[in-house]
Amino acid sequence: MIALRLLLLLFVLLLAGADGAWNQRQIRKKIHQLRQVQNFKSFYSRLGFPKGASLYVPPVEGYITQPLDHFNRRNNDTYRQRYWINEEFWKRPDGPVFLFIGGESAESEFSVLAGEHVELAQKHQALLVSLEHRYYGASINQDGLTLEAIRFLSSQQALADLASFHLFVSQKYNLTQKNTWICFGGSYPGSLSAWFRLKFPHLVYAAVASSAPVRAELDFTDYNKVVAQSLSDPVIGGSAKCLDRVKESFQEVDSILHTGNVSKLEKDFSSCSPLHAPDDYAEFVGNLADIFMGAVQYNMETPGSDVRKICERLVGAESAYEGLRLVNSIYMDYIGLQCVENSHEKSLSDLRNTKINPVGVGERQWYYQTCTEFGYYQTCEDSSCPFSPLISLKSQVDLCTEIFQIPAESVRQSVKFTNEFYGADHPKSSRIIFVNGDVDPWHALSVLKNQSRSEIAIFINGTAHCANMGPSRSTDPPSLQKAREEIASKIGEWLQSARRGE
Repeated sequence: MIALRLLLLLFVLLLAGADGAWNQRQIRKKIHQLRQVQNFKSFYSRLGFPKGASLYVPPVEGYITQPLDHFNRRNNDTYRQRYWINEEFWKRPDGPVFLFIGGESAESEFSVLAGEHVELAQKHQALLVSLEHRYYGASINQDGLTLEAIRFLSSQQALADLASFHLFVSQKYNLTQKNTWICFGGSYPGSLSAWFRLKFPHLVYAAVASSAPVRAELDFTDYNKVVAQSLSDPVIGGSAKCLDRVKESFQEVDSILHTGNVSKLEKDFSSCSPLHAPDDYAEFVGNLADIFMGAVQYNMETPGSDVRKICERLVGAESAYEGLRLVNSIYMDYIGLQCVENSHEKSLSDLRNTKINPVGVGERQWYYQTCTEFGYYQTCEDSSCPFSPLISLKSQVDLCTEIFQIPAESVRQSVKFTNEFYGADHPKSSRIIFVNGDVDPWHALSVLKNQSRSEIAIFINGTAHCANMGPSRSTDPPSLQKAREEIASKIGEWLQSARRGE
């Protein structure tokens, strides 16, 4: 029965396609789906599917009632937050607790069934627990996406949720100081992992922060600088010729947009609707750039994210423009689109939608967090950017006003406060491992050098976003294998020091 249920889940994930809009939102959705499939395969590989499936005891799924506002106890509103607990490896009563932190998408039972943290939990006989982030997945009230209700979505509230969950788990299992907590997270949850250790050191003994952009940045120009470097990096199949082709192709697209002959672009790049200046133009070039940005960020994580193959297509084409058209067509097939939605009004409509979706990536929620805390806007107004300067800071910050009524100056001040509150890329904490890949554009906002003897940076050559977090595979490059060994060694060392009471 359990095996059938999980097979159905895999089937649903494989069939879940894009909904028509096309840009980095769709890439993230596809990655989210494929990560679930990867975790599914890893989990059953460990069980010895199908024989071991009959012995499988599913993790506990439940909900904890949380205050909607932890910082105002006169507000009695609450919401239900989803969690998972896996006791499979736990050595009672004093085994450690490994906490997997959810982020800007729905979580699933695989958050405590597969991944690097699960392999470490098996080795150290840890209790595995996972908490879905407030306002994402099923952890949200029915009115949660309205302008009035969404204001309780923040990283600070999320950290308070984690502290409350710590108390819940501790009471549920009668945990003591002998039960050492270590938290894990990647990308935004990687930042939360580091910040949980920073702000609640009495609750969590150590943290692993993978691909964690702990420095908020309004105008994240370095993102596309890293993309450009990666497209020219022969280690992952890039080349100077490939980067030149990308630049040339976008220059030609910009030239066509400037002359107003947009019908050619609409046809060649399968636009769902006519392009109207200026907003649709920015949407159009942004969608094309997202193909390359996504391929670099998630390089080799999926068949559609492969810098080597993209560069081969570009360099092998008759012209740079034809190469760009071909790459776009291949990506459309991969995502499963008949046409590309370049309407700015459609994007606004999608982000204004307050209907709850309990699965996938929370786009409205995450954009709200960029407006109120992080910025992270990936722009192309710097000369080093290989794409179109139409991808501007103003076009992205303006969305904060159009969607959430948040003025641009408020966004700027929020980014500054976030760095003041958490310490940016110098958090001054202890027992944190910051893990990054040099291909991943987000490493530009993380901690790349050791801050102290116990604030450690691991920089992995040739790997992309959160590469270390997946299940270990025989095909992992040597640099990733070495990083996994370093992480495992440090976790073991810290658990020993915790047992000694240090």
